[in-house]
Amino acid sequence: MTRTGESFFIASLRWCIPQYARRMSGTTRITVTLPTEQVEELRKMTDNISGYVAEAVARQIRNELLGRYLDDHEAEYGAFTEAEMADAEARLFGPEQSEEPAVAA
Repeated sequence: MTRTGESFFIASLRWCIPQYARRMSGTTRITVTLPTEQVEELRKMTDNISGYVAEAVARQIRNELLGRYLDDHEAEYGAFTEAEMADAEARLFGPEQSEEPAVAA
């Protein structure tokens, strides 16, 4: 991939996430031990704990794969510019607020 047009970071997200999703198939039953407090909170939040945990694990795997992919890209092409990082952050998290709200004295 090159750094033209769309931010490389955003292009990486568009590439990495579908690549991971295509590799998933089937399910395997496992046992996971969690702190009691977490299980209590999970039960308040959802009736499908397995689905909730699977979604959290998938998100973590995508994040780690993307991180590795971006590290490899930086190793080959150099660090991302401030402009590329600002563009990626704006696309992921929305534009920055131009001013902080004034604090009453």
